[in-house]
Amino acid sequence: MKKILVVDDTKNIRTLLGIYLKLNGFEVLMATNGHEALSIIDNEPIDLIFLDIKMPEISGTEVLKRIRAKGIIAPVVIMTAFATVKNAVDCTKLGAITYLQKPFTTDKIKTIIDEMMTEEESPNSINMEHQIVIIKRLIAENNLKKALDTLKVVLSTDPNAPEIYELISIVYSRQGDLRKAEIFHNMADQWK
Repeated sequence: MKKILVVDDTKNIRTLLGIYLKLNGFEVLMATNGHEALSIIDNEPIDLIFLDIKMPEISGTEVLKRIRAKGIIAPVVIMTAFATVKNAVDCTKLGAITYLQKPFTTDKIKTIIDEMMTEEESPNSINMEHQIVIIKRLIAENNLKKALDTLKVVLSTDPNAPEIYELISIVYSRQGDLRKAEIFHNMADQWK
């Protein structure tokens, strides 16, 4: 069962989303603010996040930044009543997949969920590109274990991506395992 996290300080929004998602077979976790959301994300594997932009203490944008900094690649749907071009650009750069304009209907939620399920069945290049950006950031920050763990997940979804093999080679090289680094480098060359 897919786990979806709903993060919003407005009870009606959480209730509407929660009921709809549960009726459609999802396990739903709720957070009323950014601190709760980050705590849940640290302790639970999440498949999709509905995230309000405007919240007290920690904004949705800041929560999204922290999620990505941890190397978490779960898709994020931004919810807002105040959509601006700047917010859209900022959140898209951080990997938000779409906006959900408040007030919204269950039809709009259904459309987003349907799109997510279709993308999952056939991974698209935008999602892969975003994951590669996160992985490169982890490597640059020398967070090699997290980078390697993330690379293995990405590789399991798309074993035909030469760039993934090359990034794995780089991680092993930095860890000093030159034999594995060479193996993955050679595999990358085979796919090119």
